[in-house]
Amino acid sequence: MSGINILKRGAVAIAFSGLLAAGAWAQDAASPANPDVVQDTKDIRQDRRDIHQDTRDIVNDRADITKDHTDLVNDRKDISADKAQLHSDVNQYGANSSQAKADRHDLRQDRHDVAADKQDLAKDKKDLHHDVKDRRHDRRDLHHDRVDRYRDRHR
Repeated sequence: MSGINILKRGAVAIAFSGLLAAGAWAQDAASPANPDVVQDTKDIRQDRRDIHQDTRDIVNDRADITKDHTDLVNDRKDISADKAQLHSDVNQYGANSSQAKADRHDLRQDRHDVAADKQDLAKDKKDLHHDVKDRRHDRRDLHHDRVDRYRDRHR
């Protein structure tokens, strides 16, 4: 056998093995994926969306808590100002004057506002707590779905 024949046979053998490899690859690509892996991937995407939404809720809850603290501070300033105004009006117009009655009414309203703001603050803190718990659960679910997908891929 000459060197050219050996080269031809080698080229044919390489081409044939390449064809076999391409056929096996095409068969793998054409065969449907493991349905468990597909479902795990969908679950992972959903968990990631849930975590993203939970994080957004947490940010909004923290902003609400900050606003509630600001409202409380402002209401307490209003109470202080109304007390000073009441004291001034009582000294100037008398204890039963219409100005003093209006100041007392403003003071009562400010106290109601403080109570309402405290309730809002407590509600927002509770919402924050629940959103943090939800995110923790979603992260745990995401981890479990990733583990499931890994196990399903390597079966």
